[in-house]
Amino acid sequence: MTDPSAAAKGRRGVSHFRAAFGYSLAGFRHALRHEESVRQELAAFTLLVPVAILLPVDVLARLVLVFSMGLVLVVELLNSAIEATVDRISLERHPLAGRAKDLGSAAVFTAIGMSALCWGVIAGPVLVQWLSETR
Repeated sequence: MTDPSAAAKGRRGVSHFRAAFGYSLAGFRHALRHEESVRQELAAFTLLVPVAILLPVDVLARLVLVFSMGLVLVVELLNSAIEATVDRISLERHPLAGRAKDLGSAAVFTAIGMSALCWGVIAGPVLVQWLSETR
């Protein structure tokens, strides 16, 4: 089997960009097909971006809300890559394999916590004010 990244190594400019873009799309397709966590986080992202756009907050706050959710997706993709790499090396239980997977999971958990904190601080007061006005 030929290493797909080897084909891109000799390329330059637009040709390299197109190859790299294709590999990125293949990664997204794989994640959507095989990674339940990615699908769940993408669903949350899809639902919450319109909320972030509609909230009466300044542009920077809106950007923080959207980017915090994007960070969760990025960290989840990296976690999935770590898990795939560990599984490729060996499916046997090993303390270091478990540690690698646990650290990846902790990174995702941290990113979710950071995003939730951003949403709580930025969107929370707006939603509380809105709810108090509707009563």
